[in-house]
Formats: sequence, structure tokens, C-alpha cells
Amino acid sequence: MVDQHSTLRARRRAQTRRMIQGHAVRLFAERGYDATTVNDVAEAAGVSPMTVYRHFPTKEDLVLVDQRGELVAARIAASPAEQLLARRIGDALVDTAATLTGDDDGRAFLLTRLRLMVSTPALRARHLDNQYALQQAIIDALGADATDPEAAFRAEAAAGACLSALHTALVRWAEDDGRGELPGLVTKALTAVFGEDVFGGEGSSARQPSHGEAPGLVPR
Repeated sequence: MVDQHSTLRARRRAQTRRMIQGHAVRLFAERGYDATTVNDVAEAAGVSPMTVYRHFPTKEDLVLVDQRGELVAARIAASPAEQLLARRIGDALVDTAATLTGDDDGRAFLLTRLRLMVSTPALRARHLDNQYALQQAIIDALGADATDPEAAFRAEAAAGACLSALHTALVRWAEDDGRGELPGLVTKALTAVFGEDVFGGEGSSARQPSHGEAPGLVPR
């Protein structure tokens, strides 16, 4: 019974967060980020400013907070451990992009958030913090052994490179007003970085490293 109550509370909390963020993103897009206050968001959502801050500690969080970290980490954790690091991370990023743009509402919401991030200096600055948090979630999901400096370094390098490719794809998608499919654009960016041996199109398998090669590094 306790678990059921906890699950119900978590579900209601998530619904409240989505509702507040939906109103916030809509108001920021209509009125401008700087011209919209947290009190404005609270009034539109029908909650108190304290409730907004309970779910989103800063105004920037109203735009930047999302479920990418959880989605990406879950997909990485379920991927084959013998795959190249870049492929495990990249596939998770592509799958997550597909999930977030899987319906018209999700696609429009993500596009609006990206436009705000690209056009608002305060959000661009905070975006770096979010990227670092996502990178750490990826490293944790990979299960990189912190006691092995080389393994940890390879995981950090692969995650950083994949996230740079993702960022490039997201910005291009936003600049193109969401035309085209985001998962395909993410794959294209990853292929530009790692080559077709790793990301040679949908369904292609990554070449396993030979003896002496570091997992996650792509021979050029």
C-alpha cells in the first residue's frame, strides 16, 4: 500500500511539473523570456509561486529541465556492454530524440524549448550545466569504473563527443524550424564525428575494437 501511495504521489508530481512547464514555455514564447515572471507562470498554471519553485528552483529550469537524462540512461543501461561506447551512447541519444518527437505535441514542445534556448543568453549559459549533468548521467549508466582512470577517461571522452554532435543537430533542427526528422539529423551528426564504421545508417552494427584498441575510439 505504501508503494502504491508513493507511486501515485510521484505520478501526480510529474503531472504537475509537466503542467507548470507547459504554461511556462507557452508564456515565454508568447511574451518573451525576460518579460515573463515566475509569478506570471504560477498564475497561468493556477498554482502558487512557491509551488513553481518547489518543482523548478530557478526560472531557467522552467525551460531547461527535461526527461532526457532518465531516458538516455535507461537505454544505455539496456544496451549490450560489448558495443563501442560511442555506439551505445549514440543509439540512446537517437532513440530519445525519437521518443521526444514521437507525436506532434512533443515535437512542437521540444522545438519551442530549443528556440528559447538558442535565442536567450541566460538559457544558453545554463545549458552548459545541463549538458554536464547529462554527461554524468551517461557515464553513470555506462558503469565506468571510477577506480580505472583510463576507462573513466574513455567514457567521458565518448560522452562528450556524442553530446557535442547532439547539440549541433538540435541547433540545426531549431534553426530549420523543425523541418526534417530529428533522429535522422542526430544520426547524421554522429556519423560526421565517428564515421560510417560506427554510425553507418539505421540497423548497422558497430565494428568491435581489435586487440590494443581502446573501446569507444574510432579508427580513422
